[in-house]
Amino acid sequence: MDDIALKIAFIGAAGMTAQWLAWRLHLPAIVLLLAAGFLAGPVTGFLDPAEDFGDIYRPIISIAVAVILFEGGLTLNLREIRETSRAVQRIIMIAGPLTWLGTALSAHYIGGLSWPTAVVLGAILIVTGPTVIMPLLRQSQLGARPASLLRWEAIVNDPIGALCAVIAFETVLVVIGDHDAGRVALELVLGGGGSIVLGFIGARLIEWTFIRGHVPEYLKAPVLFAVVIGVYALADLALEEAGLLAVTIMGIFIANTRIASLTDMRRFKETITTLLVSGLFILLTASLTYDDILGLNLQALLFVLSLLFVIRPIAVMVATIGSGATIQERILTSWIAPRGVVAVAVSGLFGALLIDTGIEDANRMIAFSFAVVVTTIVLHGFTLGPLAKLLNLTKMSRPGLLIVGGSRWSTALAAKLQEHEVPVTLADPNWNHLSHARLSDIPVYFGEVLSENAHHTIEPKRYANLIATTDNDAYNALVCTDFGPELGRSHVFQIGRDEEANHRALSFTLGGRPLTKPGMSFHMFRERFRDGWTFHVTGLTEEYTWDAYTADRPEDNVVLLWIKPSGSMVFSSIASNNPAPGDKVLSFGIPNGGPPKAANEIEQRKLQEKEAQAEAEGEPESEPDVITTDTKLDD
Repeated sequence: MDDIALKIAFIGAAGMTAQWLAWRLHLPAIVLLLAAGFLAGPVTGFLDPAEDFGDIYRPIISIAVAVILFEGGLTLNLREIRETSRAVQRIIMIAGPLTWLGTALSAHYIGGLSWPTAVVLGAILIVTGPTVIMPLLRQSQLGARPASLLRWEAIVNDPIGALCAVIAFETVLVVIGDHDAGRVALELVLGGGGSIVLGFIGARLIEWTFIRGHVPEYLKAPVLFAVVIGVYALADLALEEAGLLAVTIMGIFIANTRIASLTDMRRFKETITTLLVSGLFILLTASLTYDDILGLNLQALLFVLSLLFVIRPIAVMVATIGSGATIQERILTSWIAPRGVVAVAVSGLFGALLIDTGIEDANRMIAFSFAVVVTTIVLHGFTLGPLAKLLNLTKMSRPGLLIVGGSRWSTALAAKLQEHEVPVTLADPNWNHLSHARLSDIPVYFGEVLSENAHHTIEPKRYANLIATTDNDAYNALVCTDFGPELGRSHVFQIGRDEEANHRALSFTLGGRPLTKPGMSFHMFRERFRDGWTFHVTGLTEEYTWDAYTADRPEDNVVLLWIKPSGSMVFSSIASNNPAPGDKVLSFGIPNGGPPKAANEIEQRKLQEKEAQAEAEGEPESEPDVITTDTKLDD
C-alpha cells in the first residue's frame, strides 16, 4: 500500500513539474509529460500501471477521460461557433469518414495489419484529442477563429471517434459470426440515442437544481463532478464508450445555460482537468512495453507519415471546400491534428477485445496508436506556433493590455501604448466614454467586461495584463478579482488603491495590485491631466541610464511601467529591479520643459476636499468634449 501511495505521489509531482517546466521554458507540456512517463515506465521500470493498479486501472482511465471531455464541453459556447460552424460540421461529417477510410486502407496496405484491426484503428484515429489541443491552444497565440475550429473538432470528434470504434468492432464481430447484425444495430441506435438523452437530462437537472437554489454554493462543484461520473457510468452500461458522448453533450448544454456560478465551476474543472491530463499521459506512456516499442518497424513509420502528410490534409481540404474557412485556416487545420489520451485508451480497450476474439495482430494496434500519438504531439506541439505565424493566424505577437474604464486620460494612456506597438483594448459599458478612443482608432469593447459575453468576445487570455481605471474603486477591485484567476494576481492592476495605507480596509485576496505607489485615484489622474500632465515614453540606453533618467525628471514624475524589448511590460509598483538599457519607460508627468508641479500633501488635501464637496453636492462626472494628448516621443 505504501508503494502505491509513493507511486501516486510521484505521478502528481512529475505531472506538475512537467507543467511548470513547460510554462517556464515555453515548451509544449504534453511533450514533457510523455518524456516523464517514458522514463518512469519503459526506461526505469518504476511504474507498471496495469500491475500497480490492477483491475481499477482501466476504469480510472475511462472516468478521467470522461471528466476531461466534459470540461472541454463546458468551453464550447454556441455563440463562439457561429463563424466556424459550417467548417466544423464538414470536418466532423465529411473529413471524419474520409479519415476513417484512408487510415484503414493505409493500415492494411502500408502497415500490414489485418482488415479487422485496420478498420477499428481507422475509427479510433478519427479523434484529435482535446487533452492535447487544449494545452497547445493555451500556450499558443492562435487567433479566435482557427482556435475555435480546432477546439470544437477535438472535443466533438473524441466521443464520435470512440463510438465509431464501437461500430467497427461490432461490425467485425458480425462478420466473423459472433454477433447478430439486427441486434447490434438496435444496440447502437438505442445506446447512442440514449446517451444523448441522458446527457441532456443531466444538464437540465444541474440547471434546474442550481438556478432554483436547491444546492448550496459550496456543494455545486462536488455535485456537478458526481453527476458527470454518474451520467458516464449509466450511458456506458447501455453501450461501451457511449458515456463519452453523454458527458460531452452534457458539458455543451451546461455551457450554454445561464447558471450564475458557472465560471467558478469551470475554474474548478480546469484545475481537475490539468491534474488528470498530467497523470493520464504519464500513466499511459509508462504502460508501454519494450515489445510495443519493438513492434514499431518501417511499416509503422510509413503508416504514420501517410496519415500526417496525405490522409489528414486531403480529408480536411476536401471537406472544407466552400465552408467559409480561409485557405490559411484550412492549411493549419489539415496539419494540426494531435491524438491524445482517448486514442490510446480506446485502442488499448479494443485491442484487448480483438485479441480475445482470435485476431492475432490486434496487439500491434496499440503500438501503432502510440506511434501516432507521440509523433503528432511532438510535431504539432512544436510547429503550431511557427505555422500560425507563417499563415498570419496569430492574434497578437506581443503581450497585450486590457484597460477597463474609458476617460480622457485612460484613452491617452492607450494611445501612447499603441504608438509603441503594445496591443491594447479599451473597455467600457458607456458608449460615450469610448468616443475618443474610437476616433483615435484604438480597439474598444463596448459592454460589461464582467459578463459571460465579454468572456467569449474579448478572450481574457489574449492579454498579459489588465488595468482597471474607472472612478469606482469597488468596481475596479471587482474587475481585478474576477480577472485575477485568468491573468494571474500579479498581472491585474487598479488605480486608487494603496496597499500600504489600506491593508486593513480591504482583504489582500480582493482587487488588484496598485498601479502607482502611493496610490493615485481617478480624480487625481483626471485633475493632473487637465492641468497639462501627459504620458511620456522614454527609451533607455547604455549612455542614458535609469539614474540619468530619474535625475532629469521632476520629483513628482510618476513612472507607471516599462516595456521590455520583447514587448512584455513590467509595472513599477511591483518591480523588483530598475529598468535596464533597451527598456522603454512610460511615465505620467508634466510636459517636457514645463515647470514642476509638486504633488505634495497640501495639494492632495485640497483635491480631496474638492472631491468630497462635489460628491456631497451630487455633482455628476463629466468629460470634456475634446481630447488632447501629448503624442511626442521623448528623445
